[in-house]
Amino acid sequence: MKALAAENVGLAFDGIVAVDDVSFSVESGKIFSIIGPNGAGKTTLFNIMSGIYRPSGGRVLLAGEDVTGLEPHVIAARGLARTFQNLQIFMHMSAVENVMVGRHIRETRNLTKALLRFPSVGRQNRATRAKALELLQFVGLADRADRPAGSLPYGGLRRLEIARALALEPRILLLDEPAAGCNPVETEAVEALVREIAGWGITVVLVEHNMRFVMRISDRILVLDSGRKLAEGVADEVRHNPEVIEAYLGRHGSKEAAHARD
Repeated sequence: MKALAAENVGLAFDGIVAVDDVSFSVESGKIFSIIGPNGAGKTTLFNIMSGIYRPSGGRVLLAGEDVTGLEPHVIAARGLARTFQNLQIFMHMSAVENVMVGRHIRETRNLTKALLRFPSVGRQNRATRAKALELLQFVGLADRADRPAGSLPYGGLRRLEIARALALEPRILLLDEPAAGCNPVETEAVEALVREIAGWGITVVLVEHNMRFVMRISDRILVLDSGRKLAEGVADEVRHNPEVIEAYLGRHGSKEAAHARD
């Protein structure tokens, strides 16, 4: 089953084409990576899929349902969650509070009941905290649950953002450079998390510049260049594609990709 699909998606800003007639599809429970040089349109494509941008052409499908142009919160309620290239963490809130924020779409909200402190509100808050603690345990941050998020190391912040996205209980998870700025140990931790998330049946789509990470983890890879689809295939096909090597991987990236199994 196609969990996510883009059909001839395009977007231009003031006449400058950012994404040009891009199509792809991702099977449920698979890990799909989008790579390409800076300015290739990767994050713009993420913004289209998550509803931040409305495409000027084409459409986006979630499990066959056309969600093109819907508001981000509506798409999130349909089961698509994401992280961001630049961390969107509430640094002065605790780690567990950050994850609890990610549950808001799944909660029943009633202002009157909240103001009057109905017992159901307390039960829901306790259930939300319990779920958040489970997710912090999963990403290896349970011992930091009640500490300010700003006290976490950078790799921990990346994992915290993944936990918050998972709090939405998504069917599809978009990860924008989840290993950016991480050292090798932190990158391995993120890789293990992504593999386990996909093992739950959640479809993972990621943008990443770490070619070793991408080549090891991806079921399929889409390569963008100047907003257009340059190539798509499994890791071996992409790493040996002459056009991909010339446009993006280059000598260093090609070596890194070739040693992805090391």
